Amino acid sequence: MAKGITKRSEDYAQWYTDLVLRAELADYAPVRGCMVIRPHGYAIWEKMQAALDRMFKETGHVNAYFPLFIPESFLHREAEHVEGFAPQCAVVTHGGGKKLEEPLYVRPTSETVIWYMYGKWIQSYRDLPILINQWANVVRWEMRTRLFLRTTEFLWQEGHTAHASMEEAEEEALRMLNVYRTFAEEYMALPVIVGQKTELEKFAGAVRTYSIEALTQDKRAIQAGTSHNLGQNFAKAFNVTFLNKNNELEYVYATSWGVSTRLIGALIMAHSDDQGLVLPPRLAPIEVVIVPIYRTEEERQQVLSVAEKLATQLRPSLTLKLDDRDTVTPGFKFNEWELKGVPVRVEIGPRDLEKQQAVLARRDTGEKRPVPLPQVRGRVETTLEAMQQDLYERALAFREANTFPVDTYQEFQEILAEKGGFLLAHWCGDSACELAIQEETKATIRCLPLEASEEAGECVRCGKPSSRRVVFAKAY
Repeated sequence: MAKGITKRSEDYAQWYTDLVLRAELADYAPVRGCMVIRPHGYAIWEKMQAALDRMFKETGHVNAYFPLFIPESFLHREAEHVEGFAPQCAVVTHGGGKKLEEPLYVRPTSETVIWYMYGKWIQSYRDLPILINQWANVVRWEMRTRLFLRTTEFLWQEGHTAHASMEEAEEEALRMLNVYRTFAEEYMALPVIVGQKTELEKFAGAVRTYSIEALTQDKRAIQAGTSHNLGQNFAKAFNVTFLNKNNELEYVYATSWGVSTRLIGALIMAHSDDQGLVLPPRLAPIEVVIVPIYRTEEERQQVLSVAEKLATQLRPSLTLKLDDRDTVTPGFKFNEWELKGVPVRVEIGPRDLEKQQAVLARRDTGEKRPVPLPQVRGRVETTLEAMQQDLYERALAFREANTFPVDTYQEFQEILAEKGGFLLAHWCGDSACELAIQEETKATIRCLPLEASEEAGECVRCGKPSSRRVVFAKAY
C-alpha cells in the first residue's frame, strides 16, 4: 500500500480521494465544489482530448467555440430544459459595477445559445447538416461534490448538430454513442453497456437519450458518456426552420452529445489499486520511466550513459521519462512512478550492465523480468500492448462476475445490498414503478441495453408484463 493512501477494502471513497491527491491529479480550489486540475491530471485529459478530437473529426465534425454567458430569456424558451437545469444554474446579475438589464446564466450546457446562432445560419436544406463540437467548461451548482466525479465547474466537450430529418438525427446520436464506446473500450480499457435512458433519466429537452455505462471496482455504475436525439424541441424554441427539398418550411432536427473530466474518475475507479494509479498505456502521459541505479560516481557515469542511449532508442515512438535525480533513492522513485501509474518501468544498474540487460517492471501486475539491452525497445512495446489488452479483459471479467439476472424483488434487494453490481431485471415501463424502486433501494435504471434480446417476463417489483430486462445499479 502506498503511503498516505487508504486501502480500498477499508474505505473505497477515501481511497479514491487519497489517490487523486497523492498522485497529484487534482486539488481542492478555494471556491467550494471546484477543483484545480494539476499537470499530471491535465496530461491525462489532454490524451483523452487528442483521441476523441481525432475520432470526432474522422466522422466529419469540426470545432467551434460559443460564449460562457447565456441570456436568461434563452433558457426559458425551452421549458423542459430550464426546469431540468434551474436548480444547478449560477446567475450573473451585475457587471461593470452595474446591475444587468437581463441576468446572464453561466452555461450549464450550450444548447440554447447554439440554437440561437443556428437560427441565423440555417435557411435551406443546403445548409445542413451542421456538425459542430465544442471543448469548453461548464458550471453546475452541485451540492455534493467529489474530485473529477462531480464538481461545480468541469471541463468537457459538447457536440451539437443540426439535421434535415429525424432519421439523420437518430443516426447521428447513435454514431456518436458508438464513438464513445470505442473510446472507452479501446483507450480507457473500460467495457461498457450501451443503452437508452428511460423517460425519467433522459436529458431535459431530449426525445431520446443514450448512454454508455461502466462498472467501478466498488460495484457501482458510472455513466461514461451520453448522446441525445433532441428532435425538433430546440429548433421550435428558437424558431430554427429550413426550406426542405420540396420547398416546404420545416423545423430542424438536433442532437447533442458529451463526455467530461468525469472520465478521469471512471478511469481511476476501473483499474487503480492500493499502490496508486494504474493507467492504460494509451492514456498514460508517461508510458515508460527509466530509473538508473548506482552508488558511486563511477557507476553513475556508466549507468547513465547506457540509460541515455536507451532513452534515445525509445523516444521516437514512446513518451518517456529518464529519472536521473540524485536527490532521492531508487526506491523512492519506484514508489513515485507506481503511484502516478506509469505503465512500464525500466531499471538499470551496475549488475545489469555486467549482464548487458535491463529489468522491465509492469505497473498492473508488478511482474519484473530481465531483458537483453538490444531487445528492450521491442519488449517495452509488446508489454504496453499486452497491458492495454489485459486491463480491458480484467475489467470485463470483473463486470461479468458482478452482473446478476434477478427475477424477484427480494432477490433484487438482497443482491443489491450484499453484492452490488449490475442487476438485470424485468421492468414494466412505468415511471412510477421505476421511481418507487429508486426510493426503496437507491438503485436506478442505468439503461435499456440496445444489444439485449427481447424476453417475456414480469416486472421485478409490480409483476406486470415486461418484454425485456433492463440494467439496474447504484451509481455515482
